[in-house]
Amino acid sequence: MSGHISNERPPFDQPIIDIVDYVLGYNVTSELAYETARYCLMDTLGCGLEALDYPACTKLLGPLVPGLTMVNGARVPGTAYELDPMQAAFNIGAIIRWLDFNDTWLAAEWGHPSDNLGAILAVADWLTRNGSRLTMRDVLTAMIQAHEIQGCLALENSFNKVGLDHVILVKVASTAVAAKLLGLTREQTLNAVSLAFVDGQSLRTYRHAPNTGSRKSWAAGDATSRAVRLALIAKTGEMGYPSVLSAKTWGFYDVSFKGQPFKFQRPYGSYVMENVLFKISFPAEFHSQTAVEAAMTLHRQLAAMGKTAAEIAKVTIRTHEAAIRIIDKQGPLNNPADRDHCIQYMVAVPLIFGRLTAGDYEDAVALDPVWGKRIDEVRSRIVCVEDPQFTRDYHDPEKRSIANALTLELTDGTVLPEVVVEYPIGHKRRRIDGIPLLVEKFQRNLARRFDAAQQRTILAVCNDQAELEAMPVDEFVSMFVVKV
Repeated sequence: MSGHISNERPPFDQPIIDIVDYVLGYNVTSELAYETARYCLMDTLGCGLEALDYPACTKLLGPLVPGLTMVNGARVPGTAYELDPMQAAFNIGAIIRWLDFNDTWLAAEWGHPSDNLGAILAVADWLTRNGSRLTMRDVLTAMIQAHEIQGCLALENSFNKVGLDHVILVKVASTAVAAKLLGLTREQTLNAVSLAFVDGQSLRTYRHAPNTGSRKSWAAGDATSRAVRLALIAKTGEMGYPSVLSAKTWGFYDVSFKGQPFKFQRPYGSYVMENVLFKISFPAEFHSQTAVEAAMTLHRQLAAMGKTAAEIAKVTIRTHEAAIRIIDKQGPLNNPADRDHCIQYMVAVPLIFGRLTAGDYEDAVALDPVWGKRIDEVRSRIVCVEDPQFTRDYHDPEKRSIANALTLELTDGTVLPEVVVEYPIGHKRRRIDGIPLLVEKFQRNLARRFDAAQQRTILAVCNDQAELEAMPVDEFVSMFVVKV
C-alpha cells in the first residue's frame, strides 16, 4: 500500500535563495570588479558591432513582427531598432554572441557571462527611458552579479555532461538581475528564478558534430529574452515553484541532472568578473585560444626558415580534456559555426595564413577550391592528445590555465621545438598585455558603425570610469544608436 504524497508547500531550494539574497543584498565593493566590468562592457558591445557585418546575423534582428515599433522602447546598439525589452534582449544577445568573440568562463561548465548584457542593457535602457533613474553604475553592478551567478554555478557543475547547453546559466543569471532592475520583491524574485529552472532547457545538440549549427550563435539571445519575460511575469504576482530543483521525480535534479544536487566551490561575491577571460586576439572557441597563439608563432618560424604549411607532415596538440571533448574534430565541416568549434581548423588557418579572423570561417575561405583544400589538408594532419597536468591546471582555481602545446613535424624530418602557451592574452595573468589590445579591438569595432567624432565621444566616456558610472543608461545607449 503506497503512502500519500504530502502537499505541504516546501521552502525554496537553498541554491535559489542564495542567488536571490546575493542579487538583492550583496554590496559589490571591489574596484577591480568594476574596472574589469567597464572593459567587459566595451569589449562586449564591440563584438556586437562587428557581428552587424554578417547578414546571417542581421536577418534575425529587429521586431518579431516586421514593422512593429515601440515608443520609448529599448535600443539595439549599432542599429536604429527600438523594441520591447524582451525582443531587444534577443537582438543584443544575438549580436554579442554571434562571432564567438566575447568573454569566456571555463570550469566544470563553460560559457560566456557577458551574454547576460542582452537582458541587462535592454531592461535598463527601457526603464530609464520610461522614468527610472538608472545609471551605468547599475549596469556594471548587474554585469558583475550576472557573471558571478553564472560563473559560480559553473565551477563545480557540468551541464554539458548531461547534455544541457550552458545558456541555462545565462537564463538563470539574467532572470535574477533583470528582476532586481525591475524592482521585484524578494518573493517575486524567488518566483522568477524558480521559473527559469522549471523551463525546458536547451540541448547542446547545436554545438556538437554532426549537428553543429548557427543556433549556438543566437542561443544566448534566446536565453536573455526568456529571462526578461520570466522576470516580467513574476512581477505580476505569478507564483513560483519552491522545490523546482529538489522535488523527487519532477524536479530539475532528477529530471535533468542525473539526481545530483548542485555543488558550490565558493560563496557569491565578485570573483568571476575579476578573473574573467577576454577573447582579444582571435574569434575562436576559448579552449583553442592558446593553440591559435602557438600556431601564429610557428607560422613565423616557418617563414623564417623559408618554408610553408604545405611542408607540414604532422602537428601534435598537447591539450586539456575539455578541448578534446568540445572541439577535437575530423571530417567535413558544414558551416561557420562548425568551423569555429574545430581546433584543427582554428590551428590550420594561422599555420597557413598567419591570421585567424571571423571571415576565415565563412564559405568564401573554407570552400575556396585552392585555399579551402589546403586548410583541409593541414587539419587532416593535426592530432590532439590529452596532457593530464594541463587538465588539472585548467580546473585549479589558483591557475585557471587553458594550456595548449604544439609540436610541428616537417616532411623532411625536421621537428620544430614545441611551442607551449599556458595562458591566453585575455587571461587575468596577462591583463597588462591584454587591456591595450582590448581597447584597440573596441576602437576597430566602433569604426565599423560610427564616424570619427562619434568614436571619440564614445571612447572618452568608456575610458573614464567615474564619468561612465555616473551616466544615465539612456544617454549611454543613445551614443550607439544609428539613425536611418
